[in-house]
Amino acid sequence: MAQRYFIELSFKGTGYHGWQIQPNAVSVQQLLEEALETLLREKIRITGSGRTDTGVHAKYFVAHFDSEALEKNACSGTLNKLNHILPGDIAISGIFPVREKDHSRFSALLRTYKYYISRKKNPFKQDISWYIGSDLDIEAMNNAAAELSGFADFSSFCRSNTNVRTHICRIKHASWKKSGGMMVFTITADRFLRNMVRAIVGTMVETGFGKLDIEGFRKIIEAKDRRKAGTSAPAHGLVLMDIEYPPEIFSQKNDKQGSINQ
Repeated sequence: MAQRYFIELSFKGTGYHGWQIQPNAVSVQQLLEEALETLLREKIRITGSGRTDTGVHAKYFVAHFDSEALEKNACSGTLNKLNHILPGDIAISGIFPVREKDHSRFSALLRTYKYYISRKKNPFKQDISWYIGSDLDIEAMNNAAAELSGFADFSSFCRSNTNVRTHICRIKHASWKKSGGMMVFTITADRFLRNMVRAIVGTMVETGFGKLDIEGFRKIIEAKDRRKAGTSAPAHGLVLMDIEYPPEIFSQKNDKQGSINQ
């Protein structure tokens, strides 16, 4: 009988066409499935906690898979072998058994993303931040961020022609702060729509440049029309930071390795 496992990982998305398997393109899911199949000698299908677009990074990502070959006491050894097989921009931090009903996507309670804007040109951060040389009004951007929690329908920030059952998301936190030469946007919600964070950031940058006031930002959300919002921010500045699950899911693991809350 197959046992379900959660697998925790991080990856730099620069060289991948997102998490999900794509025709004629390399994805993180594809490489992970191939590596597990090589080790376990059985067909493996992995379900991720969500989709990440091409170039988006993950400091903490969770997926699950079912296996008849993997024994519970062999998780640590399998983890080490996976890290030797996988390329350097994908790292496995945990593998542990869970209940059959536990689901990496649907059991998640909250997700947190960060978006990084570099205020100074830095060749070592060009793959992990959006370089904007001009000054931005962070107070105006925080005022816009504060508006988000007052709404639930984020159709205006969802990629067009995306088949989703609902555009309702509950945003728990959203704010900007300065950190060194960076501006960092942090947002936590129960779920996110395709392209949602990048569309929000791109629109808030317009408020930072003084091109859009708070009333205008509010009207964009109320319009429920993607055409009203700003251009999406580049993918390479976006990082999935953390995913929160009910604690009982981790009952068969000593601690939640890889979880980032910063």
